[in-house]
Amino acid sequence: MVKETMSEKETYELGEMLGKSAKQGDVFTLEGDLGVGKTVFTKGLAKGLGVKEDVSSPTFTIVQEYEDGRLPFYHFDVYRIGDIEEMDEIGYEDYIYGDGVCLIEWANLIEEILPKKRTEVRIEKDLDKGFDYRKITINKLEE
Repeated sequence: MVKETMSEKETYELGEMLGKSAKQGDVFTLEGDLGVGKTVFTKGLAKGLGVKEDVSSPTFTIVQEYEDGRLPFYHFDVYRIGDIEEMDEIGYEDYIYGDGVCLIEWANLIEEILPKKRTEVRIEKDLDKGFDYRKITINKLEE
């Protein structure tokens, strides 16, 4: 599925819609260049899950946990990961196969340990279509 958004608000609302329909065990991978709107989308997804805390990128902690929504929300940013073994050290599988919803930014860096069943989200800009234009591709992968 491909969605086009023309504002931060629309990108946020798309994330919120996915969050409202998310179920326990769902894993979202999020790809896109710096400044493309990954955090806006993530905040919307968290809102859809009922998270009331302010969501920010966990750039220096790898994972940020939010427990105040209808399901726990685990927001990963693996951009700075040096070695795939770091994911074992933080208990990655406990999150991925646990009772919440996971969103993993820069998931391509840990491709070999991603679950086969996941929803891939890719956000792209096209400045020819406007500064706020985003093309968001959502691809649901099954086992």
